[in-house]
Amino acid sequence: MSGAIARRTLRDGRVRTASFALLFALVAYANAAGFRAAYPSVKDRLGFAHSFGDNAMLRLFYGAPHDLLSVGGYSAWRIGGFFSILAGAWGLLSAVAAFRGEEEAGRSELLLAGPTLRGRLFAASALGVGVGAGALWLATLLGLLASRLPLGQSAYLALSVIAPGLLFAALGALVSQLAATRRLALELAAAALGLALALRTIADTASGLGWLRWLTPLGWSEQLRPFTGPQPLVLLLFAVAIVLVLWLARRLAAARDVGSALLQSPDSHPPRPGLLSSPTALSLRGERVSLGSWLVGTATYGVIAGVLCTSPSERNIPPTLARELRKLGIGSITNPADVLGLYFLFFVLIVCLFCCAQVASARREESERLETLLALPLSRSRWLAGRLVLALGGAGAIALTAALSSWAGATLQGAGVSFPQMLAAGLNCLPLALAFLGAGFLALALLPRASVAIAYALLALAFVWDLFGSLLGAPHWLVQLTPFQHIGFLPAEAFRTGAAALMLGFALLAVLAARERFVRRDLIAG
Repeated sequence: MSGAIARRTLRDGRVRTASFALLFALVAYANAAGFRAAYPSVKDRLGFAHSFGDNAMLRLFYGAPHDLLSVGGYSAWRIGGFFSILAGAWGLLSAVAAFRGEEEAGRSELLLAGPTLRGRLFAASALGVGVGAGALWLATLLGLLASRLPLGQSAYLALSVIAPGLLFAALGALVSQLAATRRLALELAAAALGLALALRTIADTASGLGWLRWLTPLGWSEQLRPFTGPQPLVLLLFAVAIVLVLWLARRLAAARDVGSALLQSPDSHPPRPGLLSSPTALSLRGERVSLGSWLVGTATYGVIAGVLCTSPSERNIPPTLARELRKLGIGSITNPADVLGLYFLFFVLIVCLFCCAQVASARREESERLETLLALPLSRSRWLAGRLVLALGGAGAIALTAALSSWAGATLQGAGVSFPQMLAAGLNCLPLALAFLGAGFLALALLPRASVAIAYALLALAFVWDLFGSLLGAPHWLVQLTPFQHIGFLPAEAFRTGAAALMLGFALLAVLAARERFVRRDLIAG
């Protein structure tokens, strides 16, 4: 029975795990192979290290580098620093789905009504999540090996990436015992991941505060130092923390009734009629905390991007790096507007990710309560239009927040970038995001169970190819296939009206096709 439960846990999360595994493998390969191709000599790598080794904005995303003269050291910085965050997100999503999600759906109660003991159910669910983590480790390892990095160090780097994911999976199991709903459990776990990232960011960017790395699992991942003086004893910190958190979660699970929780859910408060006027308002009510988190995170990074936009100059941009930036379509980064144009590429990605998250939210609503809503005087077209309006409004709010916060940070530094310029940069985030939103909703109409994976996979492939296609020496026409190549780097460049019109036209056609298919197909639950 335990094996069947573990297999069910693994099968339920197979789309999520496969999507992350594909992303990890592709980016691991592209980072290592791209660096080797772009900087073949020690002189080239010295120029890169002097230019970006101390760049605060890059440390914000990737942490502190320890060796930028070798392919392994660069990979440990780029892959280890960023993937540990993604692995943490995978871990908490998988664990909350396996524990609180199964309980909320009523399946855990059915299993416990039979011969299955609570301890065995908990262990089997944890095993299923652990096997998924092993799949991510293997995918990362294969990507590194494909780029011709050595087996032993590659396996150690992959482990340093996955270790935070295992710890946050254990934390997801713990908050699943504390929170009464899956949504509240996800919010608590996401807050913990945000705090861990904030501590690592401060440690990596603030002088004299490097000791803060020891207070966050993402910092422990950095301290493992793959390819750059490994410190495997740090793995003991992960092992002890994972065991303690799982033990506490197991104790709490045994001490409470099925369906109950130690923390009161907002859903159990006295009735609050706000945002109950329509199905769209109800969806907004359920996602307002999540939307607030997107806005706060965007504002934080926007201010930092604005403050850091004056750091690069012609003195610290070597010729080799300038050539590679030109391959990406970036003329230069020698003034604040150029730097902000480069940073806004990541804000475009953020808005696109939000749109993919809206596809996931719509899919979840269909599987959980759309049948009940359609029993009311509500048409399928109206529900779909409401979901699209909610996604469009949220994407616009995030784009505007990125523009306002970046302008505020740049103004503090006297960068000389005007508010209209930054507003145009924010609006420039929307055409591509809406194209991915349309593609995601079309997938929702055609292949509902696979729609979320399709949306995220399309975005991941397009973004990774944009970053590494040119660096890997692909033909120009092939590199141009990714839509990220057709975004203007505002505020440094002019708005690309033609490309934006094509993206918006595609979004409109995709939405119309989605509507025609959605109103005719059966609802798909689960």
